[in-house]
Amino acid sequence: MRPEEAFGADWTDLDLQAGVFTVRRAFAKGRLKPYPKTERSRRRVPLRARVVDALGQLRHREGVLFSAAGGGRIDINNFRSREWLPALEAAGVRHRRIYDMRHTFATWSLAAGMSIFTLARRMGTSLQMIDRTYGHLAQDAEEQDRDLLNAYDDDVRNGSGHAVGTEIDAGEPS
Repeated sequence: MRPEEAFGADWTDLDLQAGVFTVRRAFAKGRLKPYPKTERSRRRVPLRARVVDALGQLRHREGVLFSAAGGGRIDINNFRSREWLPALEAAGVRHRRIYDMRHTFATWSLAAGMSIFTLARRMGTSLQMIDRTYGHLAQDAEEQDRDLLNAYDDDVRNGSGHAVGTEIDAGEPS
């Protein structure tokens, strides 16, 4: 998600049981906006098991999800100078923008085999933007797509699935 979406989050946006975060608002320039950047930005994001586990370990579970040290919402400029840059330095990581974590997520998602369509929906952006920015990273897409289609064909032959609008005859689509 975008930093302003994370900083706008409340615990009510999180469903740890379902492992889903719903982006409903953004916090930027000292203002909480009820709708994120675009209508497409308002979305449900499935969370990895390790994220659910980490959030489940937090004690305080009401109000602001990610709060500033003194309470309230995080100001990105204060966070950048007081937390982000010192953390990078302490970890021995070269400088990068907070927003680059979003790019890392996109890169890892494509490497894991997520389709660019699904990635666009999860990130709250357009398919064209994902393709233009990350499309070159989906180099094994042909092989993955072929494997998905072959697995689907196998399911149809085994009688465990069929194409919408078709009939199954002796395990083969008509």
